[in-house]
Amino acid sequence: MALAAHLLCGDNLAVLGLALAVFVLLLGLSKRRQRPPRYPPGPVPIPLLGNLLQMDFQNPQDSFRKFREKFGNVFSLQMIRTPIVVLNGPDAIREALVKRSEDTSDRPPSPVYNHLGYAANAQGVVLARYGEAWKEQRRFSLTTLRNYGLGKQTLEQWVITEVNFLCSAFASKEGHPFDPHILLSYSITNVISFLTYGSRFSYDDQKLLKLLKLIEDSLKEDSGLMREVVNDLPVLLSIPGLPQKFFGAQKALMDGLDEFLEEHRKTLDPAQPRDLTDSFLIETEKAKGNPESSFNPANLRLVIADLFIAGMATTATTLRWALLHLLRHPNVQSKVQEEIDRVIGRNRRPTLKDQAQMAFTNAVIHEIQRYSDIIPLGVPHMTSHDTEIQGFFIPKGTTLITNLSSALKDESTWEHPYRFYPEHFLDAEGHFVKKEAFIPFSTGRRVCLGEPLAKIELFLFFTCLLQDFNFVLPQGHSLPSDKANYSFLSLPKPFQLCAVPR
Repeated sequence: MALAAHLLCGDNLAVLGLALAVFVLLLGLSKRRQRPPRYPPGPVPIPLLGNLLQMDFQNPQDSFRKFREKFGNVFSLQMIRTPIVVLNGPDAIREALVKRSEDTSDRPPSPVYNHLGYAANAQGVVLARYGEAWKEQRRFSLTTLRNYGLGKQTLEQWVITEVNFLCSAFASKEGHPFDPHILLSYSITNVISFLTYGSRFSYDDQKLLKLLKLIEDSLKEDSGLMREVVNDLPVLLSIPGLPQKFFGAQKALMDGLDEFLEEHRKTLDPAQPRDLTDSFLIETEKAKGNPESSFNPANLRLVIADLFIAGMATTATTLRWALLHLLRHPNVQSKVQEEIDRVIGRNRRPTLKDQAQMAFTNAVIHEIQRYSDIIPLGVPHMTSHDTEIQGFFIPKGTTLITNLSSALKDESTWEHPYRFYPEHFLDAEGHFVKKEAFIPFSTGRRVCLGEPLAKIELFLFFTCLLQDFNFVLPQGHSLPSDKANYSFLSLPKPFQLCAVPR
């Protein structure tokens, strides 16, 4: 009994979980899969475990690069019982997600989310299975975000207001070194909060700090070996204490968002909806008694979670990369500031209309996204029908990994794919151009819901910050590395800078 209790405590849970996984497999739960004709080639799977031990989950892009060199742009893997096909290069990705979109727009099931309290009829918009419920929620989200400002001057003004708070926070550092990570996350979270809750947090609000920490920890939990094992062997979730140890932040995040939703529900006035949450609650009331509707309380919490996590983490991370690249390339910073001074000046804030006259600034923002490669492997897809990609047969139920990094750094498209080079997005006359291989938001039917919002935020935050500050390396500090730390996102290593008022 004492030994059993010890095994159920602390780090031994991981060992116990993996040992149980192997035990279950040895009982014959997993059976070697026969590859159909014209199935993509791939590394030989290890009996029972597939290619699990041949992957580096700390840097999956490196594993995929090596497999691609050996097997080509379309190759297969076996993760325990899950068949996976990895798509590389812009042609294969576009063929799958655009030409074959009806066959490839599903998402693989994730049992770990069900265990965390996600009701069976709740899917959200990012990880939802492809079907009528997802289509209904995507239409609702896009329409509602437009109604509350997306693409309108209302949102532009709100973003500028939030930028002014951020610039004040930067100015309060009085040119001393600081890490911009938290302040950037505060600001972007407040933009999302405006659209979902109709309000913002003050930068010293402890609820905001806790929320951001949970979002970051949740993203870390959503990648790595343990998640793959548990999703393939959901029986492991019944081990006492294992879900709390490995997926505790995700549960805590959902509980925290539930508190915000409950506070919002108490002040709802159906005659005057304030934001997306109010609009969803009104639709939920209309849908009462209709079991086919996707408007229900369980789905609301997932839609809000999707918007918060995807909207905050990706844009805030992109802006962190932007400041890091400015430190590494002061000549680029100077050229952007020259363009800002010429087109906008110092006496007014930028507007989205200015973007058309700012080719170099636009090129720099796009190159930050291309080179920094924020979501290198995209969000997994799954085939809902048998299909064919690049001449290979892909059966129904196959998980698809779209290696977006392979398009953003495609050697046949980009002149210097592994260098930070804004000229990738300029023609010989200096006009802005965008190439088809630029797909940081993915493409096809499941293209990122927040792409329009991210574009607005990146342009306005970037230009306002450079309008107000010169960003320089603190004295005695080494130049920050442009090599990423990988989780679900490509994250810059921590760095400090000085924001010197211009």
